[in-house]
Amino acid sequence: MARVQTMTTLNTRMIISICVWILISSSYSDAVQSDIDCLKSIKQSLQDPENLLSSWDFNNNTEGFICRFTGIECWHPDESKVLNIRLSDMGLKGRFPVGLKNCTSLTGLDLSSNKLDGPLPSNMTDYVRFVTSLDLSSNNLSGEIPASISNCSFLNILRLNNNQFTGQIPYDLSKLDRIKEFDVAYNRLTGQVPYFSGNGTATIGADSYTGNPGLCGGPLPACEGATKKTHMGVIIGAAIGGATLAALVVGVGMMFFMRKVVRKKKEEDPDQNKWARSIKGTKKIKLSMFDNPVSKMRLSDLMKATNSFSKENIIGSGRTGSLYKATLEDGTSLMIKRLHDTQHSEKEFASEMATLGNVKHRNLVPLLGFCVTKQERFLVYKYMPNGTLHDNLHPVGDNASPMEWWVRLKVAVGAAKGFAWLHHNCNPRILHRNISSKCILLDQEFEPKISDFGLARLMNPVDTHLSTFVNGEFGDIGYVAPEYARTLVATPKGDVYSFGVVLLEIVTGEKPTHVSKAPETFKGNLVEWISDLSAESKLHDSIDESLVAKGYDSEVFQVLKIACSCVLPAHKERPTMFEVYQFLRAIGEKYNFTTDDEILMPTDTGDAGDIELIVAREVKGKK
Repeated sequence: MARVQTMTTLNTRMIISICVWILISSSYSDAVQSDIDCLKSIKQSLQDPENLLSSWDFNNNTEGFICRFTGIECWHPDESKVLNIRLSDMGLKGRFPVGLKNCTSLTGLDLSSNKLDGPLPSNMTDYVRFVTSLDLSSNNLSGEIPASISNCSFLNILRLNNNQFTGQIPYDLSKLDRIKEFDVAYNRLTGQVPYFSGNGTATIGADSYTGNPGLCGGPLPACEGATKKTHMGVIIGAAIGGATLAALVVGVGMMFFMRKVVRKKKEEDPDQNKWARSIKGTKKIKLSMFDNPVSKMRLSDLMKATNSFSKENIIGSGRTGSLYKATLEDGTSLMIKRLHDTQHSEKEFASEMATLGNVKHRNLVPLLGFCVTKQERFLVYKYMPNGTLHDNLHPVGDNASPMEWWVRLKVAVGAAKGFAWLHHNCNPRILHRNISSKCILLDQEFEPKISDFGLARLMNPVDTHLSTFVNGEFGDIGYVAPEYARTLVATPKGDVYSFGVVLLEIVTGEKPTHVSKAPETFKGNLVEWISDLSAESKLHDSIDESLVAKGYDSEVFQVLKIACSCVLPAHKERPTMFEVYQFLRAIGEKYNFTTDDEILMPTDTGDAGDIELIVAREVKGKK
């Protein structure tokens, strides 16, 4: 009887698993309404004499139906968020489609070689704020080039050539420091061309301005009056040359004097934490705490617990800030993060903290509270006694013992569960954007806890619909997905890539940017080394020697294969974070890491737009 019950249970689980995967791959749901409205508006505002937009059928209601429209690329079929619109050479007529405002995740727009006319909207930022490639070439667009384009700071490519634009090129376009291709050839433009100072400006030559006889400066002939100004500059320079020489002598003397002063201050204050001294007058400020046990803490308590945030108390540092260990008078330990370069106001910061304070999961480092004083922002976290995954995988010292396999696998499964929950079940969904082995902390039982979740928004004032989708110089070297350098936009599959690098660290014991087992002539990173070994059918050679021939070779190699799928060059070929968790969960099942997990469909179907798979549901109401 027991055997029959066991078989029935197994069959039921198998059926549920099959149903879940069927639902993942072919479930029906509403697409994101704003993107539907965006495409509807585009179709309504443009004439389509050749009927090339006939596939744009809005009566369809299957999942991702808009992603199958001609010229539309989505982030992912189950996201239904429009990534690129490519409608080049389709004979379309009309004005610039203002409905683009509703495509809030758009990164590429190509309307070239059509018959669009009229001026561009003056507030272009409202329509293409996050676009990295904008191609409106070979149309009949007229009027002046809107100066607001200079606020589209993510632009890599801007093509406005072969139109009827008039007036001057807005000099503010020189603020586009990411621009690599800029083309306004064959218009009716006049005046000084902008000076681009970004890394890609070597490609912006005279050809970019051809066909505009009224343009001058830059790679073109100098503007009238420039030569006279140059001569005047020489005269003025000669006149003040003597005064400059005298000032230089005085300056050198002052420099030596100031060096002595600075050296003396360094001796008195080796940590040079002037910012900590500057907030001493605000020590009575209370911390805003989410958990009652430490609800009465003040900034002065943190100052004392961290020895005024001394260098000796730093236990970690990264792109988001420095992490300090704080020891309270009763012996309780906390972690205090001092954020770097947050540009939010105090009110905005408090609002973000209120949101993050409600983001709770067993595999996230608990955020206990925060503090704002002057220009400083502090976060208070629960202390993790076993440090970071990075420090455990790459210990310093000859006597350090390598991590055992079951611990590594436990960390991989738990971390994947946390990231999957952030991507698929958290409300709002959160992209981490800074995944590395340093952001995975370990508690007393080596249960992984993800830190820095949600902090990407605090490093940049720009926000989007997908919580932390915007780009920025973010992510540790060796962990950033290759497409990021091209698009400068963070995506869920970018997070998957970064986590794949972490899995490679777990299996190989190597660092992302330095492979000790590679030949001396090898100058690449960990992913490139794995790719080379895979091409030579030598993947087994990458496995950490401490894990070889210990009885779990098959498990190690399975995790290695999952890692390889995560770091595939083509982002569309990578699994989702949900799938990564499912794969790892299956491998770790015999260790009972996830015995209290279930993969269930939400029981509340009241709001179809919010339906998602529950990634992990714990018994007794825990997460």
